[in-house]
Amino acid sequence: MFALLLVAFIVVPIVEIYVIVQVGHAIGFLNTFGLLLIFSIGGAWLARHEGFFVIQRVRERLDRGELPGKELLDGLLVLTGGILLLVPGFVTDAVGLVVLFPPTRALFRRLLQRRFTVYVGGPWPRGPQGPRGPSSTGNGDDVIDL
Repeated sequence: MFALLLVAFIVVPIVEIYVIVQVGHAIGFLNTFGLLLIFSIGGAWLARHEGFFVIQRVRERLDRGELPGKELLDGLLVLTGGILLLVPGFVTDAVGLVVLFPPTRALFRRLLQRRFTVYVGGPWPRGPQGPRGPSSTGNGDDVIDL
């Protein structure tokens, strides 16, 4: 966890500043500033558009009485991509665009699904009594109404 925070707060800004300076040397300050502004505005619009699309799919799944698991992961990825696009910098903008683009977002979604499956699956033993253990009778007698 510490390594992730180190990368997020120290390494990424250093890389972003380096890339911005290099682009600034190549195309000039105003053009670099304009590109960063265009990426931020365009990224906010794209994140909003994709977010509304994901919300529409969540509503459709809920209306059919289904759980919108895939759509909720898409929503998380769209939010992440939108945040990355709003952060000034070319590297985070590139990663944000990759996360927002639907075909590559599907790859990230599959990775997240595998990761969540490991967490939900858990290391605990599963027996014939299920996750609640042997004290549960399974016939509903253990419910207490208040």
